[in-house]
Amino acid sequence: MTDLDSSFPTITVIGAGLAGSEAALAAARLGVRVRLHEMRPHKMTPAHRTANFAELVCSTSLGGEGEMQSKGLLQAELRSVGAGIVGAADASRVPAGNALAVDRDAFSERVTGVVRAHPLIEVVAGEVEAVPEGIVVIASGPLTSDALAADLMRLTGSERLSFYDAAAPVIDIDSIDLGVAWRAGRYDQSADYLNCPFSKEEYLHFIGALEQARTHTPHDWEKLEFFEGCMPIEEIARRGVDTPRFGPLSPKGLDDPRTGRWPYAVAQLRQEDAAGRMWSLVGFQTGLKWGDQKDLVRLIPGLGNAEIVRYGVMHRNTYLNAPEVLDSTLALRADPTKFVAGVLAGTEGYLESSATGWLAGTNAARLALGLPPLTPPAESMLGALTRYLASANPKGFQPMNVNWALVPELPLPEGKRKWGKREKRPLLFRRGLNAFMTWAQDEAGLSVTPPPVPEPAGEEVPVLR
Repeated sequence: MTDLDSSFPTITVIGAGLAGSEAALAAARLGVRVRLHEMRPHKMTPAHRTANFAELVCSTSLGGEGEMQSKGLLQAELRSVGAGIVGAADASRVPAGNALAVDRDAFSERVTGVVRAHPLIEVVAGEVEAVPEGIVVIASGPLTSDALAADLMRLTGSERLSFYDAAAPVIDIDSIDLGVAWRAGRYDQSADYLNCPFSKEEYLHFIGALEQARTHTPHDWEKLEFFEGCMPIEEIARRGVDTPRFGPLSPKGLDDPRTGRWPYAVAQLRQEDAAGRMWSLVGFQTGLKWGDQKDLVRLIPGLGNAEIVRYGVMHRNTYLNAPEVLDSTLALRADPTKFVAGVLAGTEGYLESSATGWLAGTNAARLALGLPPLTPPAESMLGALTRYLASANPKGFQPMNVNWALVPELPLPEGKRKWGKREKRPLLFRRGLNAFMTWAQDEAGLSVTPPPVPEPAGEEVPVLR
């Protein structure tokens, strides 16, 4: 749509990724007009393939579900207030064991349709080169254009930081040898993964080839600063020959049905689409040259004839030094009418991006309605994350995933010396969700619906992108 009713207050949202799409929907839900700017397809990025909103460019997983998972708590908080991104994920999900994973195309198409159909959201095509006047949510993402990044530097008085993000190769199911790879989850959990077992000799040959493979060569002005949660496989291998075997190639909990024992190492593949035609290599984000990627992938047992439908890519991510420039409402300290969300705000992960988009959009709308911005309670996962962003040590700051260490400690009952994880985490989950829903209803004045909570057993599920 192009014309909006002028009787409604207006905000601007820059970027229609996960954070920007969620921000626009959250603000519109409060009765505020939104002008949502998106530069694609007029100007594409090195990582995106389409013009759809909320396109997933790395993994298709939004993290582990249930009361044992920190991301499970954040998902539940967002579901309780009807947030759009997690709703689209629920409607587009594919099997992934204890994780919320989606069909990437169905997911982004659903988000795009919902955003474009909202009567209070106007989508404006084209690049934004400077932060506009008025109330603005800046959610331009990890590939913020140079012009807008420069204006943000001016506005905040802070230098931008950059690190390299990498996506994993995606394989056609018909080219995977299912006589070698087998379906299983770790420790007999849901069999939603394909597992390719290495012998010691095969593993050492693979690592030797990985060490010789040609990688992306950065321009002189680019500085390689890898985020630990999204480390390329070639960078992991540089830390020692066995380092991948204790990371993404770990065989723990995976009994080979042919031997009844754990292999020397295992490469796992996760379903990418609802039809199960495409499978991505878990933890194999890479910046290798495409020819070398193909040769390397085909050294993995079971993938000797692998057809790669999408190669891994490496690209620069841009983010602000959040502790220097943001408060816990996600407003800029230098200009409280400007809010920042997503990776640009110092978060890492799809779910975290959408959650900060929801809060930034909600607070921008509140400001437009003459109400003060709010911070969720510290016991909630969203409140814990934004409070961390505002208070972390700014020296060497890197983007943060949600995790249980962010929330306040749970007091020990009298006479109890120590919590066990399986006892403690469900209590943290319930405390956090109750605190968030009470805050959302009583302080933010939002409609709240207690969400269903999946209860898969197991430890924290790492998101290997």
